[in-house]
Amino acid sequence: MAKNWVIAIGINEYDNLKPLKYAKKDAEAIKAWCEGEGGFDHSGIFLFTEDSPPIPASPPIPTQLTHGRLKRFLQKQFETPLLKSGDNLWFFFAGHGRRYQDKDYLMLPDSDPGNVRETAVSVDYVTERLRRSGADNVVLLLDACRDEDSRGGLGIGEEEHQGVITFYSCTANQQSWEIDELQQGSFTHTLLEGLRRQGEANCATVERLDEHLRRQVEQTNARYGKPRQNPYLKAEPPHKLYFILLEQVATLRDVQPLKYQASLAENRGDLDLAEQLWIRVLGASRGDLDAIEAIKRIALRQSSIPLTRREYVTGSEGNRSSTPKPSQETGLKVFNFEVVRVNAKGEQIKKESKQSQYFREDLGNGITLEMVAIPGGTFLMGTEDEEIERLVKKFNWEGFRRERPQHEVTVPPFFMGKYPITQSQWKAIAATAKIDIDLETNPSNFKGDELPVESVNWYQATEFCKRLSRETKREYRLPSEAEWEYACRAGTTTPFYFGETITGELANYCASETYAEEAKGEDRQQTTPVGQFPPNAFGLYDMHGNVWEWCADTWHDNYDGAPTDGSVWTENRNDNRSPARGGSWCNYPDLCRSAFRGYYDRRGYGNYGFRVVCGAGRTL
Repeated sequence: MAKNWVIAIGINEYDNLKPLKYAKKDAEAIKAWCEGEGGFDHSGIFLFTEDSPPIPASPPIPTQLTHGRLKRFLQKQFETPLLKSGDNLWFFFAGHGRRYQDKDYLMLPDSDPGNVRETAVSVDYVTERLRRSGADNVVLLLDACRDEDSRGGLGIGEEEHQGVITFYSCTANQQSWEIDELQQGSFTHTLLEGLRRQGEANCATVERLDEHLRRQVEQTNARYGKPRQNPYLKAEPPHKLYFILLEQVATLRDVQPLKYQASLAENRGDLDLAEQLWIRVLGASRGDLDAIEAIKRIALRQSSIPLTRREYVTGSEGNRSSTPKPSQETGLKVFNFEVVRVNAKGEQIKKESKQSQYFREDLGNGITLEMVAIPGGTFLMGTEDEEIERLVKKFNWEGFRRERPQHEVTVPPFFMGKYPITQSQWKAIAATAKIDIDLETNPSNFKGDELPVESVNWYQATEFCKRLSRETKREYRLPSEAEWEYACRAGTTTPFYFGETITGELANYCASETYAEEAKGEDRQQTTPVGQFPPNAFGLYDMHGNVWEWCADTWHDNYDGAPTDGSVWTENRNDNRSPARGGSWCNYPDLCRSAFRGYYDRRGYGNYGFRVVCGAGRTL
């Protein structure tokens, strides 16, 4: 089991700043949780307050901090690595913070506001020393936006600290409030609530803890009449968002995003990072066969690649990793894009840059089809029972029960259309010779070359795939339901790949109806050009809304007996119906969720379109 160490600092009394009320109690509460429910290694729990006992050593280490003592402790304690890959080192600070010359500083009891650089300790210095510990997961919990009258905004939090996870108690222009009724800071009170949560509602991962803090701190402040306070997270590099902080309460659901990130790293050849992530999977899921096999596989790959033939690059964490150059070694091109995340109110909480690989199929007359590389991986398909019951109750509809039982599926790599098939692409292929059935060249109700083709039934979509395969000498087909949901989620476990909800600015659906707490939006009442809205983390566009997308499977009322290898499911089938996924321009948001399963007569038309997939073994 991974080791967990913590350094907890709480400072009430200052020589040159006004005192605080509850910073000391906050640090003591963190220490108590670590010793008890947190299950931290007792030899690795270090408390620093004005009256904390010395740390046993020879000689004993005083814990009444000055800026010099903190620097010496961090320097001496981590001169040699005491932790290892898979371990966690937490650093909690409750007190004053300052921003000086574009750097964040922690203010110690003897720090001078007039001489911050010389008498305070920079967060950069703290992270640099902590990263020498050997732990690959350093977590900063900074309740340091506290001014002389409350815990006010002093600008701390603008920096990004590479290789660490940093939770800030509020944004740089807000105050971090202490609450007399609780005798704690709002942030620390809410943090401890999250750390104590069990079961499916746990905060075992970085992402889940961040969501809890964002939601609950604001509610706590409102309950006690305090102004708004918005904690936020910076995780560098971004895959740390999926790290598991609390192995003892983690569930299978929590492990899946981490397994996905491990698979991604392995597929792109970043074997050092992949091994590190698979080790973390094993820490939270003992005996996980996927992780065990992956670690063996990575060891074989590393031993079979001569060092002289590896091209090493330095990753964002300073690790060396063997990463192939896509354009040279795979023949694929690379495209860049941005993905966004929103909270339950539809407010953007994150935007990050991504990169994916693709190839372009020439359909003639300047018309092309872009196929995006989807890495293989394992995910949880469907919806957990508790969430299904919530949806049934909220929307008063039993159809959500089709999404059970939630089950693990391992999907091999494949290629998927960047967009739904457009009308120009449809026309190009529909004009070629018939294989099984005739195709109308312009079947859509809403006309436009860059609009998705619609009013297409399952048999026509299948005929398109057959003709496309013949014309390109590659095998194209409709995706399986598992491939579609895996590609749509792109590593997320939320209802939508955007997060807890969607808005009319993110997708084309009936936005006059709401899913969560977002504002109502525009109901466009027609299809929109493909690629108009932000993509998911794989670089796929329009997976939510616009047109329903046919899948290759025959219809089954639930997932009992479903394949676990991502293949098309045809056993014990209803040959007259097939699933369609993603919702459309005229559907309510609950039907546009990643997990929602629509089913329709294969001869049906309406607002149905499709996108195509191609096996990873295609020939360029």
